[in-house]
Parts: sequence; C-alpha cells; structure tokens
Amino acid sequence: MSILTMSQSYHPFPHAMSSEDADSDIDSDSESDKYTDMSLDAFSVASSKTSIDVSMRSQSPAPSVFSATSSLRAQAYRQEYGRGLNNYSEVYRLPADDEELDRLDRQHDMFCKAIGKFPPPMPEIMAEDEFEVKAVLDLGCGSGSWIMDIAREFPNATTVAVDLVPMQSTSMPPNCRSEVDDINLGLEHFYGDFNVVHTQLISSGIRDYQGLINHIAHVLRPGGLIDITEFPFYFTGIEKTSICPPAGTFEPPWTPLWMSYANRAVRQRGGDADASLHMHRWVCEHPAFEDVVYREFWIPLSPWLKGNDPNSVWWNGIGTTMRDDVKAFMRSGRPLLLGNGLSEEFVDQLENNAVAELDEAITPVYVCIQNVYARKKP
Repeated sequence: MSILTMSQSYHPFPHAMSSEDADSDIDSDSESDKYTDMSLDAFSVASSKTSIDVSMRSQSPAPSVFSATSSLRAQAYRQEYGRGLNNYSEVYRLPADDEELDRLDRQHDMFCKAIGKFPPPMPEIMAEDEFEVKAVLDLGCGSGSWIMDIAREFPNATTVAVDLVPMQSTSMPPNCRSEVDDINLGLEHFYGDFNVVHTQLISSGIRDYQGLINHIAHVLRPGGLIDITEFPFYFTGIEKTSICPPAGTFEPPWTPLWMSYANRAVRQRGGDADASLHMHRWVCEHPAFEDVVYREFWIPLSPWLKGNDPNSVWWNGIGTTMRDDVKAFMRSGRPLLLGNGLSEEFVDQLENNAVAELDEAITPVYVCIQNVYARKKP
C-alpha cells in the first residue's frame, strides 16, 4: 500500500517568499485543480523508503508552502461505524474526525495543567544560538495542539507534525508544517534533523515501540531531547494496582472493563499496548541516551476524591475533565471494539454502564500517565 507524505502549511494571506518557493507553491486555483482528480499513486516515489512524496518537500526541517487540496485530504480518510478513520494504517483504529480532534484539544489543555506542556530541560535545549536553527518533531500529533503551542512559544524554531492524516488547523503558525506518514515504516528521512522529538499516547498504533525509540535516537541531534508519554491501557483502583478483568467478564467496575476490551483489541491489531511499562527501561538501556528521567501522574477518572482541601478540589477539577475525555474516548473506541468482533449490543451496554459509573463519581479509578525524557549524548 502506498503511504502519503504530505507537507502542509496554510497561508490565508499573501506572504513574501523566495522565487524557489514560488515555483513550488501549489496555492493557485489552477495548480490546485491540476491535482484534484489525481490518485496518490500518480506521484513519484520519495527518497524516503517510508512514503510517497506529494509535496516535493525540501530537506527536513525546512518549511513548506504546500496546501492540501480537499481531494487529497479526502483520500486520507474512510468511514467505519459512523466515524472517520485514517486510510493508511490497519494498526491505529481510533478516529481522526472532528469529534476526535476536539477531544484531543481538550485533553491537551488538561495535560498542560496536570503534567506540564514539556519537560524542564526543553527551554535550555531550545535556546537560540548562532550555530543552528532549533527544530522540533511531534510524532502522532493528533489535533496538533502541542506542536502549534511549541511553534508559537519558540517562533524562531522550525516545527514538524507527523500523523496518519493532515492537520486540519487553518491557523497553523508559519514555522510549523504537517506531514502525513506512517511512522511504523521508519524515520530515516528525519535522521539528524531535530533537537526535540515528542510523542504522546500513540502506542496503540505502534508495532514496535522499542524500535521507534531507536529511530528517535537517530533523529535527534547531539544533546537533543526525547520526550515520550504513554499509559498502560488499563485503569487502576484506589490502591493503584491494575484492574484487568478476564475475557468474557461483564460486571463492574465498568470503566476498567471497557478498557480491558480496548486493550485486547489494540493487541489484536498489532499495537504495543504494554509500551508504557517498558519505555523507561528501553531508554535507559539505549546507548545514545543519558540523564534519563521517569515520571508518573495518577489522574482520577472522575471527581470521586472526598474532602474540600485544596489538593482534593484541584484533582477533582482535573477528574471532571478526564471524565469527559474518557467518555469521548469510549465513543471514539467503538470502531476498535466493533472491528474486533464484539457485537453492537454488547458495546452499547458496556459503554452505557461505564458512562453511568463515571457520572456517579463514586467508584475510585485512576489512570497512570507515564512520561520519560532524556538527552542524547553529545
């Protein structure tokens, strides 16, 4: 199957560009029309073994002025069980439609409050110097909230977002571009190009997460930062031990039960559901990395904490947002569960029970968000 690589940057107003850029710009109506009826297979194969180069992009991470036409964007999606899924990966089966992107935007805001936008070393690494333009890569960018925040916070850096569908933002910062690629096929075309590589909650779509960490080691420049965040595809009780009901179970607690079925479906698709449990060791054991830091954040799935002390009130606020996120995630997970052979009646009842449990906010359930960051050795 051909995999599309698309560099995308929106320019709602006229802007200055070099003559070289002008030659490659595809914003005009005539040029856009030329691509409207073309198959992706009509484009020439890129130098990277991972993709087809639609944009004829310059060497990473230089900015691109390619604007995706609606027909190219449409080829990136397909409809399954009433949701819009990417059209390129059989591993990652969560939607990429507007409803899912809205969920990811709200999740990003919550994570910024609960775990921070980026690790402590990032400002030092991104400090401007006379030797290079700093560059940031976001693998599995989702809605693009994180990478666009970084682009605005570091306006002199170049930022690149990679996912299975193009970013949909019409307000993309000028120093940010979007590329469509299946990162399971490799990152050789990015080797040596970036000061920071970020991933967040992408393990369900990754076949070999340890291999991905090795690719990131090669993508980073000396002294660069790897920043990876995942969760273990199970929820825990108040004792912070996993709740993993056996297959065939249909009894409370319902929210952990729903996640147990999602866990099995991810494994069946080839995703690395256990990546968060091993990524600290994988980074520690990799010879390219030093100064490895592991952090975990225990977030309540609903506002179930008792007490009116400031800490409980604050975490219940986070839990309220996480509850909304989990309910939306269960809607997004329907194609994953239904595609794994569960009946619609079973999935509906399971989801309804879990939503009622979350709304009651009585059952104490946590999700553990795990983060590892490290520096590449000089």
